[in-house]
Amino acid sequence: MLVRNMQSRGELRIDPGQLGTDAFSGELELVVPFTDPCLTRALLRKAVALTAGLQARISLVAVHAVPFPADFRCQTATHAFLVDRLTELAAECPLPVDPLVVLARSREEGFRYALRRESTVLLGTRRHFWRTSEECLARMLVSDGHKVALLHIEKEETNA
Repeated sequence: MLVRNMQSRGELRIDPGQLGTDAFSGELELVVPFTDPCLTRALLRKAVALTAGLQARISLVAVHAVPFPADFRCQTATHAFLVDRLTELAAECPLPVDPLVVLARSREEGFRYALRRESTVLLGTRRHFWRTSEECLARMLVSDGHKVALLHIEKEETNA
């Protein structure tokens, strides 16, 4: 399913079978936002299948949000925990993965800072009756002009 926002240049693909590889040559850089460890692990597994036959590289991005009144710094233990978590997830993936931790005032601001123009973003979410935070993030990124593939991850896939 392809959803286009009329006022933006981005596009949203929901549960694509592939990432539109017909006219693509060269290295494909995907951005995977770190939202939940189990979802991210399952999403990295799906990324391997979606990019089969391509030269793909993944940027695994975690945003550490610091609300405005607080000092704009990250505690060493929190930063180390995020770096360790991303490094662990990157090591499990057979594709090259570049982990990145961004410090920002909000999650949205952090992803806007970390993403290059018209990035290809892979987001995972669980199915719910209500809109999830990952779906809201996907819509924001599409409105910013990025190409987003939103994959619904079943509970069994996160336990595998």
